[in-house]
Amino acid sequence: MRRRYDRELEKLNDDLSDMGSLISDRITMAIYSMINGDKDTSLVIRQSDDEVDDYESKIESRALKLILKEQPVASDLRLISAALKMITDMERIGDHAVDIAEISLEMTEHRSQKSFERMIKMAELSIDMVKHSIRSYISGDLSLVDGISEHHQKVKEYFVEIRDLVIEDLKNNEKPEYAINLLLVAKYLERIGSHAKNISEWVTYSIEGELI
Repeated sequence: MRRRYDRELEKLNDDLSDMGSLISDRITMAIYSMINGDKDTSLVIRQSDDEVDDYESKIESRALKLILKEQPVASDLRLISAALKMITDMERIGDHAVDIAEISLEMTEHRSQKSFERMIKMAELSIDMVKHSIRSYISGDLSLVDGISEHHQKVKEYFVEIRDLVIEDLKNNEKPEYAINLLLVAKYLERIGSHAKNISEWVTYSIEGELI
């Protein structure tokens, strides 16, 4: 009985890992498609939102079956409950990647090198937060989420820097629609960082039973 339960839990972890890889790839693709004016990639991201939703549904179904059929002990119940919470944040991250892709379709005529450089760093940091949080959940190693709060603070600092650059662009007669789109992308990246922090907090709960 326990062996079957462990196999099902391993499948849950595999699905979470795959979903994490998918949303991380989508963020990376969205940012680079925006910077490179790659409309084809932006369209692919926009059309792939269902794939993220499918993972959310599959993980939710698997988790609920584990709860109802296997009647897990308290520690395992925390793991499964945390997974259900995590996929909500992960799905929202996938949505924001699509949001960025849609905006990038309108931003192919202009460039803002300083803003783009910071956006790349902001995106990379947010992606690392997501990846480390999911690995921490699967491995049970909380050291992987050490410093998440500091990383989240740095993401917010990047947003302020980009906001200030956008204001500078406006003063230099940059097109207002373009500047607003840049700011929206930065805001979506900030939200991705916040969702990544939420995931890390659910990981801590799943391992230690402490809800931050």
